[in-house]
Amino acid sequence: MLVLGLSPREARVVAALAEKQLTTPRYYPLTLNALVSACNQSNNRDPVVSYSPAIVEEALSELRTKRLARVLHAGGGNRTAKYRHVLDEVLGLDRRELALVTVLMLRGPQTLAELRTRTQRMADFDDAGAVERDLRRLAEREEPLVVLLERQPGHKEPRYATTLVAASPPPQSGDGPAP
Repeated sequence: MLVLGLSPREARVVAALAEKQLTTPRYYPLTLNALVSACNQSNNRDPVVSYSPAIVEEALSELRTKRLARVLHAGGGNRTAKYRHVLDEVLGLDRRELALVTVLMLRGPQTLAELRTRTQRMADFDDAGAVERDLRRLAEREEPLVVLLERQPGHKEPRYATTLVAASPPPQSGDGPAP
């Protein structure tokens, strides 16, 4: 599968696009400025970053190469180019699965309860069992998109993580957590 091993930048950009599609469809697709703001917002993100427009454009270029993002060029009523993701199409994800993968890319490993709470604005889950069933389906794919991590000492519950993001190299200028 082409998308496994997204860089942390690529994951942040594609997840920010997916989150905005699910939570604010009226304003989606996003302009570059709106996407930079979405990537850099301080709530619902871990780590918080401070990406420049150039960093986001570079990540978009890589995502376009991987066929996970598209640009809608200016024209036809648009004064500026806008960007959209196609993660759900490429991976065959429904809205709930996309919401789960999005939260895991934006916030890192999460417990079942955290995922249910943090996906509320993006998708409807009847109960924790529905979240768990969707996570299990994502984990049992030929190429799993999530994994159940072992319970860490001092924590009551195990966490789920996405397999889409490659292990991150040391932060580079403009790439690390915001001060």
